[in-house]
This record gives sequence, structure tokens and C-alpha cells, in this order.
Amino acid sequence: MGNASSVLTQYDIEEVQEHCNNLFAQQEIVSLYQRFCQLDRNAKGFVSADEFLSVPEFAVNPLSQRLLKMIDGLNFKDFVAFLSAFSAKASIEQKIELIFKVYDEDCNGKVSFDDILAILRDLSGSFMSEKQREKVLTHVVEEAGYARSSSLSMEDFIKILGNPGLKMEVEVPVD
Repeated sequence: MGNASSVLTQYDIEEVQEHCNNLFAQQEIVSLYQRFCQLDRNAKGFVSADEFLSVPEFAVNPLSQRLLKMIDGLNFKDFVAFLSAFSAKASIEQKIELIFKVYDEDCNGKVSFDDILAILRDLSGSFMSEKQREKVLTHVVEEAGYARSSSLSMEDFIKILGNPGLKMEVEVPVD
């Protein structure tokens, strides 16, 4: 499983479904496998950062460099697990966990003010000054009940972003 010349068996499909908590139907797994094989141009069984950058929507994403660190070298099963956070069936917690991993650039299990500021910098570019970014972020962090010096854990992130009124509708079309 995982290179362009291999065939996805029923067992493979079920194994991937189980690995991804059944967030994708069997036909969706087959579609994702076809897309994976298209990306895996060298038929090595994994997708490199350069191969991911061949997807125009990914290449222009301001967070693409952070995402590349998470997905470079994924095999098919892990590729689908990564995409499962973008499934319509994914829970809000699963989506927040992905966001947390994007923000936690040094992978220490905590997100600092500077980590969030770096994301805001990536997203806002030259549209905001550094002073404006810091002012906005300080306000948001304090409004959530934290100090600028706080480091947020995954639980903190879920508490802040898990607001029932918050919608996270970023999805990846499978077919």
C-alpha cells in the first residue's frame, strides 16, 4: 500500500478506516488513495514536501511551511489520518488538535504568545504592523483569561476554541 503501482485491497481500506476512526467511507479512502498516488510522483510510498507543494491550494497557504513540517514523508495511512481533521465528520476536538499542532512549532506541547504571534504574522503579512499584531493578540489572550506570559496546553486550546458557537468548517473535498 502506498506506491503508484500497488493496489488498495479491502483489508487495506478497512485498516485505514480504523486508523482514522472511520471518518472516511470506503469510496472516500479509494479517492484519497488515487490522489496520494498522484502526489507520490516517484512511487516511493510516501509524499515529500516538494510533492505536497505541487498542490496549488497548498502552495499558496500562508501556513504551508508549518504544515509541511507535519506532513513531509507521510505514508498513505498517515496521509489519511492527517486529512481526517478536515473531514466533515471530524469532531471539534480533532480540528482543534490539528490547529494546536500547527501553532506548537517546537513540539513542546505548549503554545506561547510568541508562537501565536508568529502565526498571526504569517497570516497577516504586511497588512498589520508588529505593534498592531501584539496589541490585538494581547487583547484576545487576556479576554480568554490568560496573561501574555502564559503557555497554553492542548486542554487550554480546547477550552478556548471549543466554544459551541465557534464553527470550523475547513474541509478537504475527497472526490
